[in-house]
Amino acid sequence: MDHIYYTYYQSPVGLLKIGGTDNYIAEISFIDNQEQVTHGEPGISEVMHQCTEELIEFFNGKRREFDIPVHQEGTVFQQKVWGELVNIPFGKTISYLDMAKQLGDPKVIRAAASTNGKNKIAIIVPCHRVIGSDKTLIGYGGGLWRKKWLLQHEFRIKHGVQTLF
Repeated sequence: MDHIYYTYYQSPVGLLKIGGTDNYIAEISFIDNQEQVTHGEPGISEVMHQCTEELIEFFNGKRREFDIPVHQEGTVFQQKVWGELVNIPFGKTISYLDMAKQLGDPKVIRAAASTNGKNKIAIIVPCHRVIGSDKTLIGYGGGLWRKKWLLQHEFRIKHGVQTLF
């Protein structure tokens, strides 16, 4: 197992914890209180530096896709779900039901939603782009206010429109 270093980036949606190795990003999570700050080995690899730069470009409206390598442990099914998330285009949303259908079985909707919630690489693996079948904002580990902010940000960049929700 590769050694994971941690660094932090103050983004428009709050403090982000970035965990990575010399080869890939393993975590991007939202920090809401000091207890969530990792007091492990700080450090920043070239990949982590690139990740921070790409996040800055994303928040500045200059990046729609991330080039940085990511990796998170999971089952074959979880890897498929996370792969589907990466394929959702910038500024678009899909429902959990649509995702289940893309996975080949509408009955896996709960498992797909659960896996979506286990995503450890926020923003780059864009679980915020999955919404309810009735077009409502549901289920986001970073809080619904962040999900709304991220979707409005992408929609505004893509369409030049101020609000989506």
